[in-house]
Amino acid sequence: MSETRRITLIVNGEHREAETPVRQHLADFLRGTLGLTGTHVGCEHGVCGACTVLVDGHAVRACLMLAVQAAGHEVTTVEGLSLADGTLHPLQQAFCDHHGLQCGFCTPGMLTTLVEFLAEHPAPSEEEVRLAISGNICRCTGYDSIVAAALAAARALRGDAA
Repeated sequence: MSETRRITLIVNGEHREAETPVRQHLADFLRGTLGLTGTHVGCEHGVCGACTVLVDGHAVRACLMLAVQAAGHEVTTVEGLSLADGTLHPLQQAFCDHHGLQCGFCTPGMLTTLVEFLAEHPAPSEEEVRLAISGNICRCTGYDSIVAAALAAARALRGDAA
């Protein structure tokens, strides 16, 4: 019989409380228990980056973190990046404008990784963006459009003219 715990946390700005098996990964908790399927599960070894979410503002592989470890913390998934009125985060808009996605499987992890990165590096170089996303695998885009989107989002977040 699997041991469970009741945890409370803030997910995408909303107080959430739920029962979870003590060995359930955060990615499975977000997807299965909370119904937030934007977080994708790829390799389940922390290598591909598809499951990346923000925990207290820091990019974390949700396939490597247990849900019980997130208790008391703030988790932001790709669903939580846009504003309450549905307006896309500048990075999400830049991904649309610069064709930064194709199949979309890696996109949630790319976005959450880059949200943290751009918050810490508001004026990155192309090389710095490439290094920041080096832990996220994309099989479709060739990364050029993702890098262009990240640089455009950085300019938008700084308030620079396009």
